[in-house]
Amino acid sequence: DAGGAADSTYGETYYQERLIMGTSMTNLTSSSGMPSVSSLSGSVMTVYSGDFANVEVQGSIQFSINYIQRLREFHIFVAECRNLAAVDPKRGRSDYVKSYLAPDKANLGKRKTSVKKKTLNPTFNEILIYRVRMEYLRTQTLILSVWHHDTFGKNSFLGEVDVDLSKWDFDHTQMNYLALKARLAPSNDRGEMKVAIRFLPQITHSPSTGEIHIWVKECKNLPLIRATIDPYVFMLPDTSRKSRQKTRVLRRTVDPVFNHTMVYDGIREADLTQACVELTVWDRDRLASNLLGGLRLGTGTRSYGAVVDWMDSSLYEAALWERMMASPNEWVEAVLPLRMLNSAKTAFK
Repeated sequence: DAGGAADSTYGETYYQERLIMGTSMTNLTSSSGMPSVSSLSGSVMTVYSGDFANVEVQGSIQFSINYIQRLREFHIFVAECRNLAAVDPKRGRSDYVKSYLAPDKANLGKRKTSVKKKTLNPTFNEILIYRVRMEYLRTQTLILSVWHHDTFGKNSFLGEVDVDLSKWDFDHTQMNYLALKARLAPSNDRGEMKVAIRFLPQITHSPSTGEIHIWVKECKNLPLIRATIDPYVFMLPDTSRKSRQKTRVLRRTVDPVFNHTMVYDGIREADLTQACVELTVWDRDRLASNLLGGLRLGTGTRSYGAVVDWMDSSLYEAALWERMMASPNEWVEAVLPLRMLNSAKTAFK
């Protein structure tokens, strides 16, 4: 089973060091746990769950963040919230804070404080911990959201704050007081793709070159550009027609599960900094295919010395490629936001 093998690899190697282990400290006493593969994959579904429409956002949150270099741990100290919105005065108060790192929310997982009852000004004094390398953390945005949990199991969104960690001064460890804000869905949201990649430097039939394996697992929340869409994924390591590969078409879904793996051979390690793999998601219509969004996995802006406009990987896309280069023979995985792509490569569909 390819999925089981890949997940086992993550649990035992470099990927585990970066992402998996997380702990929570309640009232400054520690507890820890290793999330299972199923809980990690489930976090994509649950991180946005809840009611966003019925409560007017108000109030603030007090927190601090710190990176412990010797432990490779990112600590979020959640101190308190003040003047939270009242969801239903008749049902009392049960509030908590949830954290996640975007866009890699599935692999890094979410963390939660304990639930505090009967107050609009809950005090938590808890530390949420992610074990993650600093260079990877710099590609993420910290989201802290506040929630009300009622006796019927319903979660109501009370507000959130976001911190762009690519610009954060990690020498600043003092408390931050930020006003909670409403969550607004971005107008350019194209959905997301879960993808895993690995580089095999040597293979039996060609010891001087290697292979890149690309495992397109699934997409979620694809844009519904007509009544129903029939998505598929198209892959290009370069613009030659013979190198193109694509998945099967899945009908009538915005959340397609492909589990499709492609292999490109003849790749040398030196090629990895010069190459770019483009993954695009299309809706197949009877008359034409419509581009829904895509990714470009690579590291730079040049291809073998030439400046090309299709070498434009985002920080998140480049981070996944760099993890692959740093971990030969191992699968590395991320959930990446799809975006609209410019230029030549998308013309070769």
